[in-house]
Amino acid sequence: MMKKQVDAIFVKHFSALEDPRKEYQVWHNLLDILVIAVCGTICGANGWKGIEEYGVAKQDWLCSFLELPHGIPSHDTFGRVFARISPVRFQECFAAWVQEVFTVTDGQVIPIDGKTLRRSHNKKAGKKAIHMVSAWATKNSLVLAQVKTDEKSNEINAVPELLALLDIKGCIVTADAMSCQRKITKQIVDQGGDYAIAVKLNQEKLYNGLKKHFSEASGSCLTSSNYDYHETKERNHGRTEIRRCWVTNTFTDRKFKEKFAGLTTIAVVESERHLNEKITTECRYYISSLADVNAAKFLDVVRQHWSIENKVHWVLDIAFREDESRIREGHSAENMALLRHIALNLLKQEKSAKVGTETKRLKAGWDNNYLAKVLFG
Repeated sequence: MMKKQVDAIFVKHFSALEDPRKEYQVWHNLLDILVIAVCGTICGANGWKGIEEYGVAKQDWLCSFLELPHGIPSHDTFGRVFARISPVRFQECFAAWVQEVFTVTDGQVIPIDGKTLRRSHNKKAGKKAIHMVSAWATKNSLVLAQVKTDEKSNEINAVPELLALLDIKGCIVTADAMSCQRKITKQIVDQGGDYAIAVKLNQEKLYNGLKKHFSEASGSCLTSSNYDYHETKERNHGRTEIRRCWVTNTFTDRKFKEKFAGLTTIAVVESERHLNEKITTECRYYISSLADVNAAKFLDVVRQHWSIENKVHWVLDIAFREDESRIREGHSAENMALLRHIALNLLKQEKSAKVGTETKRLKAGWDNNYLAKVLFG
């Protein structure tokens, strides 16, 4: 039964992954290497040595559904294989797996954001730390896809590649100001999605136009029927934060509407923070293709965007120790990041254990039955 489940998940969805090794060098099946790496990463291994030790400890169990003609591969074998696997093909297999195995809820918010793998740099080889741009489905708690860039400034080029991997029809894509680009808004609309994107000084004219618009409309004008308003107050750890949101579709500057596809709505979110008798205020401006959206809904969309930081990036750093990883040879840093995303998705979908991700990893390492539940539901 276990073998059939493994075949259904991994063979079907990762069979397009080409083996980078020459035939006469192959001692271990690529599927065995992939499954052990996924299981080891779920169960607490953060590198190739840990994955090897996991495999050795669980060899009898793994033999019940894997071929393992020459036993458990060494950590050097794991490192060499994942350094050479095409990360583009691996990512395509991952995206296909997510779309078929999991049901992505229509109409949900899909935040897009980047994260630098801090220790993936190699000064001697002149290699900078890689920057991964990921898409996150908020309602389903799923990483949908990822694309690598060489540095943060290249997110502009990575986001269109990432969007091309996704089915965003009926969904709301959110992104920071780096993605406030003509081609990106057009691609989102062309793919049937909506967007809510932050605006900063990288789009200076648009930013100043929005700032001027809301400044001139301040006071009583913002309470007119042309504007919708919503306010929330949150108290946490001795800090109080008041968020005020104004939304309108009265922004009539034609040059911006022509530049950004589907632009119908603009918004400003004012955050007022109270901490130790100190008050700070910040205003953030947004453009959106959402028509007839009210301020409460828009503020909720903006808040959901930050879940990619709290539920993905933070978890990868704390539970998977991603920022401590020194894996860097060839494509191994990018491919290891994808292994973490596979593990994170599977752990997020397992709901029976009411504990955090780090504890789930430990539990899966201790209990083969629980690991099977994580893998196959």
